[in-house]
Amino acid sequence: MTIPKNSVAEFEQALGDRHKQNYVLRLYVTGVSPSSIQAITNIKQLCEQHLAGRYELEVIDLFQQPEQAAQAQIVVAPTLIKLLPPPLRRLIGNLSDTKHILERLNLPTA
Repeated sequence: MTIPKNSVAEFEQALGDRHKQNYVLRLYVTGVSPSSIQAITNIKQLCEQHLAGRYELEVIDLFQQPEQAAQAQIVVAPTLIKLLPPPLRRLIGNLSDTKHILERLNLPTA
């Protein structure tokens, strides 16, 4: 079976575009606790370094919006949820392990 050349080119382009997708992230924190502040700082820095101009980050303070915890099924904070691109991912903690975060977000680590 032969694959038409344009199909191969489209597939390769789709693979290349994977790292150009826009990311939609939600970070759930609890007030101005040290771990919340650290998580916000870490994810903002990571996004600016690896996703500049291609991300939307919403920070939700569960003290101010407690209904969001139940709605998003948050049991621990800080929690980062990657909504887009699929698959959905949840990361818990202060987000200080950059390599782990990049891997979980399907971003290149090198």
